Amino acid sequence: MSQPVSEPITLSAAAGQATERLLAERHPDGHWIGELSTSALSTSTAVMALHLAQRAGLADHPSLIENGLKWLADHQNDDGGWGDTVLSFSNISTTMLAHGVFQAADADRFPEQIRRSGTWIDEHGGIDAVIARYGKDRTFSVPILTHCALAGIVDWDRVMPLPFELACIPPRFYNAVRLPVVSYALPALIAIGQVIFHRRGHRNPIIRRIRRAAIGPSLKILERIQPDHGGFLEATPLTSFVAMSLIGAGHGQHPVTRKCLDFITASVRSDGSWPIDTNLATWVTTLSVNALSIPVPGDSADQGDSDTASAALPDADQRGVIRDWLLSQQMRSRHPYTQAAPGGWAWTDLPGGVPDADDTPGAMLALLNLRPGEETLTDRERSALSAAAEWLLNLQNRDGGWPTFCRGWGTLPFDRSACDLTAHALRALQRWIAQVPGQPRPLQRRTMAAIRRGVNFLQRQQADDGTWLPLWFGNQWNDDDANPLYGTARVVLGLCDLAATAPSARLSGMIRRGIDWIAASQNDDGSWSARRGLPGSVEETALGVEAVSRCLETGIVPDADLTGCFETGTAWLLERSAQGRLDEASPIGFYFAKLWYFERLYPIIFATSALRRAAAVSARGR
Repeated sequence: MSQPVSEPITLSAAAGQATERLLAERHPDGHWIGELSTSALSTSTAVMALHLAQRAGLADHPSLIENGLKWLADHQNDDGGWGDTVLSFSNISTTMLAHGVFQAADADRFPEQIRRSGTWIDEHGGIDAVIARYGKDRTFSVPILTHCALAGIVDWDRVMPLPFELACIPPRFYNAVRLPVVSYALPALIAIGQVIFHRRGHRNPIIRRIRRAAIGPSLKILERIQPDHGGFLEATPLTSFVAMSLIGAGHGQHPVTRKCLDFITASVRSDGSWPIDTNLATWVTTLSVNALSIPVPGDSADQGDSDTASAALPDADQRGVIRDWLLSQQMRSRHPYTQAAPGGWAWTDLPGGVPDADDTPGAMLALLNLRPGEETLTDRERSALSAAAEWLLNLQNRDGGWPTFCRGWGTLPFDRSACDLTAHALRALQRWIAQVPGQPRPLQRRTMAAIRRGVNFLQRQQADDGTWLPLWFGNQWNDDDANPLYGTARVVLGLCDLAATAPSARLSGMIRRGIDWIAASQNDDGSWSARRGLPGSVEETALGVEAVSRCLETGIVPDADLTGCFETGTAWLLERSAQGRLDEASPIGFYFAKLWYFERLYPIIFATSALRRAAAVSARGR
């Protein structure tokens, strides 16, 4: 289908329109909430948990089960499988989960869906494909197979046992015992480990005795770390896996099970589906603030003259509302789930969130950006920023990089140091130490040493082609799901911030190699994707444009080397803007265990950030 012919639009006009759109997306309470994609995977697990609860006489939600099954039937892909989102390719994990819940809950009413999905599963490797997809990491392979075993389509002897008794050791020893699941999957380890033991037992009599003795204590731990509203990590799949496993192990009346079911029933959407998580309110708020803080000549903010460069942040009163909201989201006590110290931020304002090394630097940068010009930070803001900096410094791994949640968990992919998180942390620490003077000398020295170690980590992680890979973002068109464009753009932006304060030949060399790859990877139509030749997206093209623009701002790369990709990249965004298509989202986000998602605000936020920075570069004549 051809796109409508659109009227040309200028860069400054497009930046203004994107800015207005992003500001209009604010919640009445002042911050941003966004909307996560609905999910076949979440819907399958939620319906399975509710079905098992109904069969056990624990709950009665026939309409939720019926509507969920109907939504799944209506959103089966043409090939017979299901993807994680309505824009995702079919994958073995989600297809097996959906196939299983149809078989368990209402096989007679959906024979065609079951036949087609069964064929797809057979053609794509079945159980062996699930195990191969995740390798040594059992965080998601075991829950999938447990779901399918509870549905009666997988034998229990194919479900690998989980050592749930290890949850009873002190948390400080978790990294030492090499758990087979990542740090955030403790609820799954306990609940799923118990149902597998309940169904399979164990050949070793000593292990049998240990696990029997650990049932009660581990359930108490599970109860202690469960949020009041029942949702573990605000995630429907994780919460549903816990609920179905406890029911399957004979713990349907346990308080944890009841609260899980309450969360599931409260999280359903009006169309009968469930999202992958409740929201990313803190994350999209800090991304939005930081995008709007990029100064563009001619912006009409309450501070500054219209002939000078200024931010597009709301007026002073509204900035105060956002600041107060952000400050209220900072963790003020040790987190009961991950045992994280106070000082960090989670991705959401809801009780299931846990502090992490992407949202914490994002919040730090937002708080600094919400004080434009010469505005002085309050004591509360200074204290919050210092606590956040200490939190990040304490989280840094021995290799110099930053992990997501917990220091030292380096054995599984989603617990390792990550390039995009490290660049974000460096960016925040550099801004904090420069913009908030008066820190004790030992803390200043420690911060600068941490920054050097972080740069060393990024230098070691830069691939031969100049790229860095991210942890929490991917591209479904790429053979290995990797997204070097996202990772490289984020690291280049972070290193440019460092180089602007303390230029060095090393930083310049790393940036040059990264931006050379970005420039060479641009598609012929001006867009960017994970690599050259794949379909471009608003999110990825915006990242490419912003990275190129930032390099032009710093002067690290000669203008002549980037002018072509700057002009064609901005032209692609301008065309999308003129067509009213800057809000077209793509499934580029990875949730836990590589579950795909898209966020409705991502393209708007990323495009606003890119267009504002590009407009500023263009206004200065590059």
